[in-house]
Amino acid sequence: MRNVCIIQARLGSSRLPGKVLLELAGRPALDWVIARAAASNAFAEIVLATTTDPRDDALATHGKGLGLRVVRGSEADVLDRYCLAAGESRADVITRVTSDCPLIEPAILAAMAARCCPPRDFDIISNAVQRTFPRGLDAEMITRAALEAAATEARDPAEREHVTVFIYRRPERFRIAHFTQGADHSRERWTLDTPEDYALLSHIFEAASDPLALSQEDVLALLDANPSWRALNSHIEQKKS
Repeated sequence: MRNVCIIQARLGSSRLPGKVLLELAGRPALDWVIARAAASNAFAEIVLATTTDPRDDALATHGKGLGLRVVRGSEADVLDRYCLAAGESRADVITRVTSDCPLIEPAILAAMAARCCPPRDFDIISNAVQRTFPRGLDAEMITRAALEAAATEARDPAEREHVTVFIYRRPERFRIAHFTQGADHSRERWTLDTPEDYALLSHIFEAASDPLALSQEDVLALLDANPSWRALNSHIEQKKS
């Protein structure tokens, strides 16, 4: 069973252009997403899925420089881009991670991947639908069969753009599982989408002696010790899917 982590990324962003290459503790944010996903030891491969837009040439070059397989596809049809990446990497299970999650949690990814070992009881598992984890630790694991069914049948542009919407809209057809934790930290916002988010993440990464080792508990402790940091992006509303 080949579980491949596919990280979607592009440099165009309405609220924070070029955000994935902004530096955190001396490295581009994207590099932390990749390094933290790799630290989970859960994946046969990590793939960067970006667009064919010339603006993303620099992103493709960067990914290849890190030794990643880089797959380029439609900017709007992200579902098709994922299918291309799944095909090229021969994935059985696709782990979907977005490039705006530099604090993605290796331990959470590893625990979710353990649920993917046969026999599986789901077509998709997510930690971001019944949310208990902070925003910015989001991951989904989808079977190749479910992803390809969505890619073949989805007609709604929202289902093409947001990859897994087609699946969630059909609970009678697809087995949907939720990965949660006992404590509810869903109000925490650790994603990178606005200048305010970048300010918060910069504080967190600069305060860490080893950013790669940062756990959810470590970040919560930093924020509890520095309550003014939370206020930096507490007013930001998440963009609607």
